[in-house]
Amino acid sequence: MFFKFCHRIYILTGGNPALFTTNKNTSVFAFHIWWCFAAVAVFLVLRLSLCLLVFVGPRHYISSTMTERFDCFYCRDNLHGKKYVEKDSKHVCVRCFEKLCANTCAECRRPIGADAKELNHKNRHWHEDCFRCAKCYKPLANEPFCARDDGKIMCGKCNSREEGARCQACYKVVMPGTQNVEYKNKVWHEECFTCFECKKPIGAQSFLTKGDDIYCAPCHEKKFAKHCVGCKQAITSGGISYQNQPWHSECFVCRTCKKPLAGASFTSHEDGVYCVDCYKTSVAKKCNGCQNPITGFGRGTNVVNYEGHSWHEYCFNCKKCSLSLANKRFVLHGENIYCPDCAKKL
Repeated sequence: MFFKFCHRIYILTGGNPALFTTNKNTSVFAFHIWWCFAAVAVFLVLRLSLCLLVFVGPRHYISSTMTERFDCFYCRDNLHGKKYVEKDSKHVCVRCFEKLCANTCAECRRPIGADAKELNHKNRHWHEDCFRCAKCYKPLANEPFCARDDGKIMCGKCNSREEGARCQACYKVVMPGTQNVEYKNKVWHEECFTCFECKKPIGAQSFLTKGDDIYCAPCHEKKFAKHCVGCKQAITSGGISYQNQPWHSECFVCRTCKKPLAGASFTSHEDGVYCVDCYKTSVAKKCNGCQNPITGFGRGTNVVNYEGHSWHEYCFNCKKCSLSLANKRFVLHGENIYCPDCAKKL
């Protein structure tokens, strides 16, 4: 069997059948055997080379070395023994493939050759080495990536920096997972959220605003809060106003008895405020007629004053006939008042 195999190899490789002999002792036979072994060795090497040259490229074409007789679809060159690319069932030489068929790299704008590894995303193509982050240039062939609307390819970290919210103080990106403060749809790094006045980080403490500026509570009180007329301290919340003057509700008390006056009836005299009872007993003038305090509360709030004397309007009557003398002529005699007719009879 081996003899027949050698005989066939000898003929296929161009040997003369007439010279092939079965005489194993002759030099001719030895030469023929050597020829067959050499042919078999060359055949095996070529076969192994063909296997090593097979290239697994992108799915839409195959790159290999032609072992049959085919011509290039475009230039019609014979492809036998040459490298070629099969694309869409067409056999194309490497030169025509790169000139007419190869995709263009979206980064370097050069053709992606038959031997190059090609990456594609949304109808765009790249060389493997060109597929990098547009910001840090990190290779992304085997890494997660983000395709931006402007066409740029970025790694996850750089994309977060580009797309993330920016700090209102330093204008740098606030990275996801970092400590930050959000207020009215704005965001700050925790260390950037500081008081406009003292520049100290506010952190989780309470704060107040004035326009676009942010203040810690102590600085806001010191700079903007109204101060109580009574204790002179800042009014941080609540409080009352009397005659355009601010008071703490607990400071607005009767000057005499210190009773709180917020929500109660009171009156003022000179620089003080008094409850009704203390005003009657300590401050109010006495009516020259009934000797009761003139408070301005209740019945008869109108008052008549004359030469240091005061009367309730309803008490300003003639001492003799009790005629009301409000808005009328009268005569003062001693501590009493009289109508003109009664005064003539004194």
